[in-house]
Amino acid sequence: QVQFVESGGGLVQPGGSLRLSCTASRSPLSIYVMGWYRQAPGKAREFVASITTSGRTNYADSVKGRFTVSRDYAKNTVNLEMNSLKPDDTAVYYCNADHAGIPQFGSWGQGTQVTVSS
Repeated sequence: QVQFVESGGGLVQPGGSLRLSCTASRSPLSIYVMGWYRQAPGKAREFVASITTSGRTNYADSVKGRFTVSRDYAKNTVNLEMNSLKPDDTAVYYCNADHAGIPQFGSWGQGTQVTVSS
């Protein structure tokens, strides 16, 4: 069973940036598609971005042009660089294996809290 650990969240002002990281109990490179998801207060968990082993990326329309998902091969991590953050980006961010925007593993990590506020 794969375990995911997210990190890098924090408090940032609107327009600011954060860089999140995700590690897994097995190499993320062995998982074809890794995805980022988020859950805001009172809302369902939603797809944010994903990346394949070949480097192909996909983004939710709400974050396209502002967020960038990438792989760090040296550290065996998957990252999410978030720029031009908005209050609506406030959520707990999670990572998981992904297929067509759907998380593939039933167990989730603790996630990392991102709060965008003045």
